[in-house]
This record gives sequence, C-alpha cells and structure tokens, in this order.
Amino acid sequence: MKAAVYTRYGGPEQLTLADVATPSLKPNQVLVRVKAASINSWDVDMLHGQGMLIRLLSGWLTPRYTILGSDVAGVVETVGSACHDWKPGDEVFGDIASAGFSSFAEYVAVPEKILARKPASLTFHEAAALPQAGLLAIQGLRYHGDVQVGQRVLINGAGGGVGPMALTYAKSKCAHVTCVDRTEKLEMLKTFGADACIDYTTTDYTRTGQRYDKILDVIAWRTARDYRSALTPNGVFAMIGGSVGGLLFRMMAVEPLLSKFRSQKMGIMGYRVTREGLEELAQLYAQKTIRVAIDRVFALNDIANAFRHFESGQFKGKIVIDVP
Repeated sequence: MKAAVYTRYGGPEQLTLADVATPSLKPNQVLVRVKAASINSWDVDMLHGQGMLIRLLSGWLTPRYTILGSDVAGVVETVGSACHDWKPGDEVFGDIASAGFSSFAEYVAVPEKILARKPASLTFHEAAALPQAGLLAIQGLRYHGDVQVGQRVLINGAGGGVGPMALTYAKSKCAHVTCVDRTEKLEMLKTFGADACIDYTTTDYTRTGQRYDKILDVIAWRTARDYRSALTPNGVFAMIGGSVGGLLFRMMAVEPLLSKFRSQKMGIMGYRVTREGLEELAQLYAQKTIRVAIDRVFALNDIANAFRHFESGQFKGKIVIDVP
C-alpha cells in the first residue's frame, strides 16, 4: 500500500510517499480502507520532534511512529476474529492516535472499539475533519460545566480546526462569543457567527479589561495570572493547546489544585476519545449545532505541501488529506 512515511525528525521535506506492507490484523482490530484524513497540530509537532515531551512520546532519537495521522474516515475492509461491531463495507471514522496513528496511508489497522459509524449525511472529508478538533471543542467548552445562555465566551486561536466548531456550539447555547486570531481569519469567523473578534497581532485579549465566563485557549502561552485577570469571578479557563513548558505543568498540576479553593476554575482539559463522543459529534453536525470549516483538501501524494500550508498558519479551518 501507499503511505506518507518519515524516518527522521525534520520539516515537511521528510515526508515521502512510499510502498509499505499493508498492516496485518490482530483479533480485536479492523482493517480500514482510508478515504480521508486530516492534519492536527500533534502531527506537525511529531514530524519536527520538538520538545522533550514530544520526544518522550514519539521516540528520543528517531520517530517511533513513522506514519502520522490520527483523524481518519474510511470503509471497513476486513475484520479480526474477535470483532463483533463491524463488518466489511461499514463506513467509519475516529481519532486513532491511541492506536499508533497511521491514517496518512491507504489502509490502517485499528481496534474496533475506538471507531464510530459515519452517518451517510457526512462526506468522508467532513468525517475526517471532525474527530480530534470536534472533541477538543466540545470537551473544552464543557470543562467545569457546559456553556449557559447569555455567558460571555472567548476562543483564542479560533481560526483553526477547533475554533469554528467551538464557536458554533457556543452560539447554539445562546452565548456571546468573542474570537481571537490574526486579521485574515476574522471575516471567516464572523460568517460562522462570532459576535466580536480580536486581532491578536494588535491586541492582547487579557489586557482589554473585558471579562469572560469561559475562555477556551487553543494556543495558550501567557501566565496563569494573565488568564485569571480575563475571567469573571466565577469564570472558567480551559487550555487545550499551546505551551509545552512551565505553563503546561502549571495547568496540569497546580491550577486544578488551586481551583478547589477558588471560584475561578483553571486547568488543561483532559482529552477523551470514546465511541459515544464521536457519535454525539456526528449528531451535532447533522443537526447543524456545530459546523466544520475545511480550508483545503490535498491529495496523499501532495502531503508535504499540506504540512507546509499548516505551518504557514494561513489555513482557516481543517486541512484534509484525500486518499484516492
């Protein structure tokens, strides 16, 4: 089969389309014929191998996972001897990071329990854009309680994959939503329903004097004190991406402990992938409660340029990889 492979850390030039063996099945796995996948920030981080945390997860000197890609949508080709949930021909989607990534390939072997059924109303491209970004958006906004009518919500880094889904979900709850990103992405966010927009290149949202009931930060890097200053007295700050240094440790270990003694709640949202969560995502999408922004679709044999486009920061929404 064809797959986008890399064997050493570096930039997009390390990705090459190669012939590799089709994965063999364990009893609890299904073989999925990949129709589409999408790029997440973890894929770029793992490609570059930047930072101690990435090296611990992905391999210290050379990559442990030579085929990247966690979001996947495709068709079940064959099933393992212990599988009971799926049969050949079933259309499925999911986040397969916990199974070793590898969605940037024609086939992938996946434990059956981490997949969900793709509704016929979703295209493969839409289904591949949903899993990780959608779960981050919904779980992040539900951190310490779901969005309530009339709340003021801010989404930082809103112009990527997570933001449009978080924005439309919060608007479905009748919240007032402020989106933060660079100038060229703000018009797209307004079309998705943003009530207000902030250009981060000219304005620091933590220093405007505005206070928010919920802050969902995709690219957090400021200090905890900065974020507390932007929250209402009972506000909630959820970090779902950004710094992998001191701020990450503080949001994982220190702030959740302090939140037990404060009315303000801060921390890093614990990401969970379940079939029930994926099925809810598909339902919310079918009901138009959430909307997906797809920036561009690249062919598998053009994946290096897809990663270059991601690294440019110019994308608006998800970058999808089509596997013909």
